[in-house]
Order: sequence, then structure tokens, then C-alpha cells
Amino acid sequence: MKTTTTKSLEDDFVRATVRTHYGTIAESNKPTGAGCGCTDAGCCAGTATGAPYGERLGYSAGDLAAVPAGANLNLGCGNPFGIASIKSGETVLDLGSGAGFDAFLAARRLNGTGHVIGVDMTPAMISKARENVARGEYRNVDFRLGEIEQLPVANATVDLIISNCVINLSPDKPQVFREAFRVLRPGGRLAIADVVAVAPLPDEMRNDLALHAGCVAGAALVNDLRAMLLEAGFHHVVITTKAESRELINDWTEGGKAGNFLASAIIEAVKP
Repeated sequence: MKTTTTKSLEDDFVRATVRTHYGTIAESNKPTGAGCGCTDAGCCAGTATGAPYGERLGYSAGDLAAVPAGANLNLGCGNPFGIASIKSGETVLDLGSGAGFDAFLAARRLNGTGHVIGVDMTPAMISKARENVARGEYRNVDFRLGEIEQLPVANATVDLIISNCVINLSPDKPQVFREAFRVLRPGGRLAIADVVAVAPLPDEMRNDLALHAGCVAGAALVNDLRAMLLEAGFHHVVITTKAESRELINDWTEGGKAGNFLASAIIEAVKP
């Protein structure tokens, strides 16, 4: 059995690897080809349909055009706004907010009301997001440096949590959901797009740090995610996988095998 100290050191190493990977993306000042597993010159540079990657995820052309240039880094695996149902005046928290794409779309839906908080552990992403705040003159959006396992957010102050292809990167997902539960108000909800495992990953994939940073190796099985959410205290847990996403996910790895084990999913839950 691994000691607590050993597990903590391993988790920190995973976070450092992920932080370095996404810091490099932020500092490159240009989007990846398509998907968090890819680079601009790598596996996802083109799509079979010719449609922009964001549209393949369910965002409209208006959404893609509405954010400041540089906010959309093509790092998602779905569109949480299909279920988010943002209401005027709400406080929305984006876990792993990157350069701000989904946070700015949330602000657009709030139409000048409420508040949007983005949390990201990568300093370069926070800097980029704050530049985009100034560029877009957003008055109700702020970005905070922090880990999603230890959110820099007060208890019971958030109405809605969104996230896009980020929680799979965490080495301590139960703690992420405990923190989400802590910061939500009673009746608050989760609307998350993420990569999930629909079959156990082979050890060679699960233990590959590069694939972990690429949103592959860290994906949890659907039943395990459901159990984590229920244990954290959430009710009305619904996890809906998208079979059609498996073809898209195949583009994330050399040899196109990831879609045999993974799918994007929409994860919904409510704090009683």
C-alpha cells in the first residue's frame, strides 16, 4: 500500500506536468489544433468535416466570435452550456478556466448581471485570461490562481459550476467534487463537460504522463465518477456519454486508439 506522503508526491508530480504542458500552450499565444490532447502542428490539425473544432463541440459560430481573440484555445471536449441554464444574477464558477473562453460565454449569458469566477492553476493561463478581461472590458469576470482541489472561493457562494475537459486532469477527483460541493449554495448545480472512460485503459496508456496531460490517461470510469459525486453529497447525478465523440477523441493519440476507451460526457449534479 502506498503511504499518504508517497501519494501526495505523485499527485504533485502529475500537477506539475499538467501545469507545464498548459503553460506552454498559453505562452505560445495560439490555439491548439483541436482538443486538449493536441498541438497546433500535431494530431488534430484538421477535421474530417472541415468545421471549426468549437462547432464540432456544439458551440455556435456566434459563441466563437463573441469572445476576445486568444480566449479560445480549442482545449475543450464538449459544451457545458447545453445544460447550464444560466440565470440572471447568478455566480458562475469555471473550474480550469484557461484563457477564459467558457467564462466569457457565461458572462455573455449573464448579460451584465451576476459574477463569473475562473480558477486555473497555471500562472500563464491566468495572465492570458486577465489580459482578455481587459481586452473585452468585462466588469463581472475575475480569474484566480489556484488548484481545483483547493478552490480559492468561499463556502456556499456559487450558483453554478461549469468545467470543460479539466477534471480528468486532476489526480484527486473526489477532492475536486468535495470542493465543488463546499462552494455551491444549496440548490447549486454542476454542468460539466469532460472525458470519461467507457472501458478500463491499458496500463501503458494509464501510466503515460504525456497522455495524462492530453486528457486521456486521467479519465475515470463512469461508475466511479458517479460514486465520487454521490459520496461528496450531490443528488440527481446524471452522466450522459456521447458515442459520436469517440471518433473525435481518436484524433488525440497517435494511432487513433483513445476512442476505444474514452468518450466525452456531460455531467450534471445538484447540491441539496
